[in-house]
Amino acid sequence: MTTQTPRSPIRWVPSLYFVQGLQFFVVMLIAGLMFKNMGVANDQIARWTGALGLAWAFKPLWSPFLELARSKKLIVVAMQFTGAVGLGLMAVALQLPMWFAASIAVLFLLAYASATHDIACDGLYMASLDAKQQAAYAGWQGAFFNASKFLTLGGLLVLAGHLEKSLGVMNAWSVIFVLLAVVLALLASYNAWALPGTLNTEHTALTAASIWRTLREVIADFLQKPGIWLAILFIVLFRFAEGQVQTIGPLFLIEARDKGGLGLTTEQVGGIYGTVGTAAFLVGSILGGYFTSWLSLKRAMPILIVSMAVPNVTFYYLASTMPADLFHIGAAIGLEMFGYGFGFVGMILYIMQAVAPGKFQTAHYALGSGVMQLGFIFSKTISGDIQLAMGYQSFFLWTIACGVPAFLLMFFVKIPGTAPQAKPANGNDDAAATPATSS
Repeated sequence: MTTQTPRSPIRWVPSLYFVQGLQFFVVMLIAGLMFKNMGVANDQIARWTGALGLAWAFKPLWSPFLELARSKKLIVVAMQFTGAVGLGLMAVALQLPMWFAASIAVLFLLAYASATHDIACDGLYMASLDAKQQAAYAGWQGAFFNASKFLTLGGLLVLAGHLEKSLGVMNAWSVIFVLLAVVLALLASYNAWALPGTLNTEHTALTAASIWRTLREVIADFLQKPGIWLAILFIVLFRFAEGQVQTIGPLFLIEARDKGGLGLTTEQVGGIYGTVGTAAFLVGSILGGYFTSWLSLKRAMPILIVSMAVPNVTFYYLASTMPADLFHIGAAIGLEMFGYGFGFVGMILYIMQAVAPGKFQTAHYALGSGVMQLGFIFSKTISGDIQLAMGYQSFFLWTIACGVPAFLLMFFVKIPGTAPQAKPANGNDDAAATPATSS
């Protein structure tokens, strides 16, 4: 009897995390820009995309129940094929008379399939690789997660802008979703072959009742930590301005000039974010991590919070000066994304070092990330109404003020002064928070 040699992680880690990022960015980035081009108002876009983001905020609540499955690989592949079907349905939904309601319904399917995929995906990664391998392939994980962002923003958004000129907005985006469905179906087929997958022999002792009892114990222990409510407030306020700017900023770039926007085309926005924006975010994230490692989180936090205000100031500058040349706008977006990437490291490390440690460290990191996502979703949801009431220039000034409470609260929360642990390698801030489980 021959023993099958395990496949090298290089054969499956890139494709696994490329799919994770692809599904996430389609729902959380591409959908809003698509709706903007279809004439949907900013408040509606912010409200509905915010609701979609709740899938990633609440996923720690059902993640333990996936332990009842006999294989993490089975869940991963099933959710990838579900995503492919959902993307195909999006192409059909855009051709229906009630296209907006149909699109939102399909996006909810995609969001919860993607969030469930994240849980099983990270569990499979951690269960299939030892600690040394996890560290060795973390760079590949992060690189291909963010490569999907480059594809969606720098590739498909540019293609959509080109197709809109000849096919019209609805038909152009239907073509884009057909292409995405085909790509995801091919990747799912490849992963069905390439992913490691053995039956979970430990799941037989698990029951839904025992998992539910453990979940309640995890949540109760989390809420009893000293200073946890102040920490929760700090987490929410840290992202309060960011959720608003990251939602309205791209819509401002597309908005017509006579309505207060910069009047860029879909193709131009895709080109800017997909190239200089993505590169600046990656560089900012890497430098932010090294900077915090050198200085310690406690001493670096004031600078990290100030860095999170760079996008707010940048968009206020753009709304005040209304530049027309792409080089000027691209440079500003590069600065915005660099500041965002540099500063965001602070919240990931704060949850790791100040909130997660204890009896249920991994689970509490997941809960802390869920709170962080809830804060982001809350600010995202209300951003459209605030912007419509204030106008773009006043709105971006308002977001600058929204960053002040987090800076002040920083002096009252406990921030560790020791060197940070390794942060998650990908850009999906709450995706790497699931416990290690058998595949």
